[in-house]
Amino acid sequence: MNQASTSQQLLDLSVSVVIPCRNEEQYIRACVESVVGNDYPKDLLHVLVCDGQSDDRTREIVAELSQKHAPVKLVDNPYRTTPYALNLGIREVNSDVAIILGGHAELAPDYLRECVLQLKAHPEVGCIGGIIDNVAENTTAAIVSKAMASSFGVGNAHFRTGGKEGYVDTVAFGAYRREVFEKVGYFDEDLTRNQDDEFNYRVLKGGFKIWLSSKIRSKYYVRASFKKLFRQYFQYGYWKVFVNRKHQAVTSIRQLVPLGFVLFVLMGGLLAWLHPLLSFGFGSVLALYLILALLSAFRLTSNPSTALGVAFTFFILHLGYGLGYLQGIVRFLLLRQQPTKSSARLTR
Repeated sequence: MNQASTSQQLLDLSVSVVIPCRNEEQYIRACVESVVGNDYPKDLLHVLVCDGQSDDRTREIVAELSQKHAPVKLVDNPYRTTPYALNLGIREVNSDVAIILGGHAELAPDYLRECVLQLKAHPEVGCIGGIIDNVAENTTAAIVSKAMASSFGVGNAHFRTGGKEGYVDTVAFGAYRREVFEKVGYFDEDLTRNQDDEFNYRVLKGGFKIWLSSKIRSKYYVRASFKKLFRQYFQYGYWKVFVNRKHQAVTSIRQLVPLGFVLFVLMGGLLAWLHPLLSFGFGSVLALYLILALLSAFRLTSNPSTALGVAFTFFILHLGYGLGYLQGIVRFLLLRQQPTKSSARLTR
């Protein structure tokens, strides 16, 4: 018996793919079709598109796809936010494995198979994930995608940067065993952002491991404007502090780096006026940051204008996250308040 037929025999677990979305008419068809196009037994597959009351053609497209493909089902999400959508979809079908997916993403044809095979190969693992390949639709998106694939831009987020196979602290579009939800619960419905990151923190605290495999690949269509990118990362930083307050812990060290950068810029900029040595030190550190940003950018591209754009994107990522984190500290830790209503709105 060859390896392919042996692998096929191991594909006996039911799989739910949960896709939270709202107003994704441009991407949802390709996303869903990438799932049903996977080489996984269709009688074991459920594709649950949890729609947050879209007012574009998203629901119409999903309804059409559900008529064409038996595994596809439209699920209403009256609460509109991502964690509610995820929980609705996971509870809709009691599958052996639940995979969460974004509406801007597409799966490789063997994604589901590789997830199941990797879960069987690693019984100690509660969640499996893979590498995201960024897709750019215009010049700005191409620059952003390069920056988000760099360790200088996103730290040790290996699912973005690649280059590692093994245990990690978080993944995107993870495949979870059913027993994970039975032990650690579901996604935190208080969190508009960082719900998957926070859930993965609880997965590890619950005694499970998370495995990143380079064999598991997906595509993600990145944001095509610096303004949207800044707002996205501002929210990431802001909500991260809310997560920290809930758990009474800093969930990862890398989240503190952008905060340190922003505090240095704010405090250093003020102190630099007091003495020439302070001004020189402040300018020297900023120059070092710029040099490192440019060196990292030129590792990604030899085009000078593109490299400048990538370096600028690094600054947007770090500034947005750091400012959001700083605002979160003030609101959640110092003032002990809850998130504002405006912060609960998604930025896409």
